[in-house]
Amino acid sequence: MRDPALASVYVDYFNETHGMVRDTMRRFVNEAVKPHIDAWEEAGGFPREVYQQAGSLGLLGIGHPTEFGGSGEQDVFLKVAASEELMRSGSGGFVASLGSLDIGLPPVWRTGSDELKQRIVPQVLAGEKIIALAITEPSGGSDVANLKTRAVRDGDHYVVNGSKTFITSGARADYYTVAVRTGEAGFGGVSLLLIEKGTPGFTVGRTLKKMGWWASDTAELFFQDCRVPAENLLGPENSGFFTIMANFQAERLSLAIMATMTAQLALEQCLAYVKERTTFGKPLSKHQVIRHKLAEMATQVNVAREYTYRCAARMQAGESAIAEVSMAKNFATSVSTMVTDEAVQIFGGMGYMRESLVERLYRDNRILSIGGGTHEIMNEIISKQLGL
Repeated sequence: MRDPALASVYVDYFNETHGMVRDTMRRFVNEAVKPHIDAWEEAGGFPREVYQQAGSLGLLGIGHPTEFGGSGEQDVFLKVAASEELMRSGSGGFVASLGSLDIGLPPVWRTGSDELKQRIVPQVLAGEKIIALAITEPSGGSDVANLKTRAVRDGDHYVVNGSKTFITSGARADYYTVAVRTGEAGFGGVSLLLIEKGTPGFTVGRTLKKMGWWASDTAELFFQDCRVPAENLLGPENSGFFTIMANFQAERLSLAIMATMTAQLALEQCLAYVKERTTFGKPLSKHQVIRHKLAEMATQVNVAREYTYRCAARMQAGESAIAEVSMAKNFATSVSTMVTDEAVQIFGGMGYMRESLVERLYRDNRILSIGGGTHEIMNEIISKQLGL
């Protein structure tokens, strides 16, 4: 079931076009995804054809420029609507992997050469090719400014040496937007390069086994004297850090949406379960302690969603909302952690079983307060915006 309170909430933020996108995404999820999602979770991935299905429906182009086949960059709530419906697949890993273009592609169409844009962006939006963002390193984690993968200019090429890890869509991607060091230490020496699979010196390592997000392939990348054409530089040399930071705002809003939907799905599962499950001669819903748990869960989910929407509205209005988006991510992920934990508790032994959706939501949730910048990094950003 769906929360009836959402009907009035949607009126405030979403229009008829958003509703049409919801309907299209809902049909895609119900017909092309849900019947297979359990098998895809166990297999650790899903067929590449699913990208093409989503691309043919225009779903991959949401939030990307119209000149390359997208819907346009300006309508933040169009992306929010699509993302919420996609999360109803019940698999955060599927959503993350299908959506890796949303973090890998914007640096290309924002800062790449005209040749790169024309060659790469339409293929990715059509679902014909897959792109990943490669920033995290084994030694670095959230410390983007001190990444160590080095790119040295050698004539018409850059020679790249180093490694990346925890890369979403890392095993199957065709293109990689890779953060490299081209200058001195610190954020001022970071650049972005577009590196294509099959480039000599570039190898994809093992597919990593994770606690959650099973349907998402996550891999290590290695670069050994990898020669990348200089025209694959995205933006001016040593300007990559600022492109990465601009990218992070949308990613963090997306993670807040994922968190609120993770919590919403867990809440919906509980609301249905407590009416069916009987203990001590009466339905769980008739026990006051359970009712109060659900009341608290519903309150937290609705507050997290409303604040996340307000941040989206500020971004829609052209404001950066740096502190607010960081707050939204932290608050939403804290709520999803509480709600998924309570959901497993309410389900009891069944909540610990793999056949239960709340079990997957509990596992998938754990990465949300880490990815896109940890809870602690968000607090550091917030404190700086407070002038501390």
